[in-house]
Amino acid sequence: MKTLFLNPPSFEGFDGGAGSRYQARREIRSFWYPTWLAQPAALVPESKLLDCPPHDIGVDECIEEARNYDHVIIHTSTPSLKNDCRVAETIKQQNPKTVIGFVGAHAAVLPRETLAASKAVDWAGGREFDYTCREVAQGRPLSETPGLSYRDGERLIQNPERKLIQNLDELPWVTDVYKRDLDITKYSIGYLKEPYVSFYTGRGCPARCTFCLWPQTIAGRKYRVRSPESVAAEMAHAQKIFPQAKEFFFDDDTFTANPPRAREVARLLKPMGITWSCNSRANVGYETLKTMKHGGLRLLLVGYESGNREILKNIKKGVTLEQAREFTRYCKELGIIVHGTFVLGLPVETKETIKETLEFAKELDVFSIQVSLAAPYPGTELYETAKQNGWLSKDYDTSIIDDGIQQCALEYPELSKEEIFESIERFYKQYYFRPRPIWRIIKTMLKDKDVFARRIREGYEFFNFMWRRKHHGTD
Repeated sequence: MKTLFLNPPSFEGFDGGAGSRYQARREIRSFWYPTWLAQPAALVPESKLLDCPPHDIGVDECIEEARNYDHVIIHTSTPSLKNDCRVAETIKQQNPKTVIGFVGAHAAVLPRETLAASKAVDWAGGREFDYTCREVAQGRPLSETPGLSYRDGERLIQNPERKLIQNLDELPWVTDVYKRDLDITKYSIGYLKEPYVSFYTGRGCPARCTFCLWPQTIAGRKYRVRSPESVAAEMAHAQKIFPQAKEFFFDDDTFTANPPRAREVARLLKPMGITWSCNSRANVGYETLKTMKHGGLRLLLVGYESGNREILKNIKKGVTLEQAREFTRYCKELGIIVHGTFVLGLPVETKETIKETLEFAKELDVFSIQVSLAAPYPGTELYETAKQNGWLSKDYDTSIIDDGIQQCALEYPELSKEEIFESIERFYKQYYFRPRPIWRIIKTMLKDKDVFARRIREGYEFFNFMWRRKHHGTD
């Protein structure tokens, strides 16, 4: 079947490629690459990847494009499910014979509920769905395809799970799909150079964090990797086809989970003169960081989460405050920029623990930060724990899916959801409205006129977003 891989139009600014820890609208316009769709698209000849949100493709244009395909695979999520079902229903109305599959964490964790959400959905993909998509596209009957659930009349049938891919080198490169179907200038992340290109060099994460979505629902707890030679070869290819790219990002949940391999990748990249960044935990040793820096590493995206020991223990972070301090000191000594992420509302947050996290963030004083509200997605240990303890807010169903803007979905006996929600803006202001962060930002703006214009735009978007979130639901 001629197949369209679709990230459909959704809430304004909603990023279907994100959302592993929070609803996927951010304070500034930001978009990750739809790598989870690009990978199966690379396996299906003559397919197309249509990533609507970053390309500003509306519903009418999206539906018109879908008319040309027999098979449409939609990446969905908990916040966007209702919207995605409406898109699927419109596609089905124009051509009832179109086969429609839903993939993503929500479909993997709640396949029956995903199918029940709309009769337009013919199948729902389980965990790692690359080969599932290919086999359905090849015409294999749904009843014989492992790794999916499907509708048989009024019955919803769940097939046996598909085993996770162990040899990731067997998968084709996603960069050719990017070149064919995407405009890389449409993708922007505030702390990365523009334009950037990202892809996975491995899947899964051995960490046990209770809130992080992908390892618990799609990719698993084991870090399965591509060979360093395969990574270097795709990077060399990406250099040729994207000469305008100023930075490459390795979107693995934790690229540094295998330090010897991280060092080997860095050694192979060094002769290429490539600027790259990646996700990291705050416990990487000095020598590994040094080797990565010498190999072209510019920035690390690091989840610190909280400055409270008990909360870190509750979420099974596996990194101590002391380790985080030492790691951050190493990065500063080596000239590695750090973008730190923090999550408010994790079990069991109080006014005092929020203050502790803010003071910890100020102490670390990394280049930039992101502050999110804890999002207890189905399929995560955080969700199950919150449900058992009565921490889910009374309007959980609305707050987790409303319009992609982060709403507080958790509350505790000593801290209301409103107090957690309001702490986000206060955290940002108290962190950034200090001399050192202000001076850091000004220096980067003065060095490059493009960066100057970008920061002005991002500043406007940030304060506009904060205003809209504060007045959410009052219009």
